[in-house]
Amino acid sequence: MRALLQRVTDARVSVGGAVIGEIGQGMMILVCAMQGDTEDHAHKLADKVSKLRIFQDEAGKINRSLLDIGGAALVVSQFTLAADTSRGNRPGFSNAAPPDQGKALYEAFARDLSLLGVPIATGRFGADMQVSLTNDGPVTIWLDV
Repeated sequence: MRALLQRVTDARVSVGGAVIGEIGQGMMILVCAMQGDTEDHAHKLADKVSKLRIFQDEAGKINRSLLDIGGAALVVSQFTLAADTSRGNRPGFSNAAPPDQGKALYEAFARDLSLLGVPIATGRFGADMQVSLTNDGPVTIWLDV
């Protein structure tokens, strides 16, 4: 699975003008299931995300995790993270998992992250969403598991 993490002071996702998910301090997580991914990948990604030390400690060092700070996560599916831009000018998305599998793995990732103790909010799989956030730092990290 692939994820783009952004440390945020706040984030929200809307569908049709209505806010469907919102968090304060924590992480905005764009997530994509790739061809060949399994629930084990979703679990490993959730475990890594929950423990990744990208928040500042009392000394100003980036040394605390999402769990350490009691932060939340806004989890939004984004198949375009699978974009292949190696040929031509139009990205290809054949590396993304098929929609049914992608949805199941997206939901498994969100569930696993919640079970690890991270409060979550989510987008809506397959919907046309509008996402807004305040990137803190800015800190943005790409993960593949």
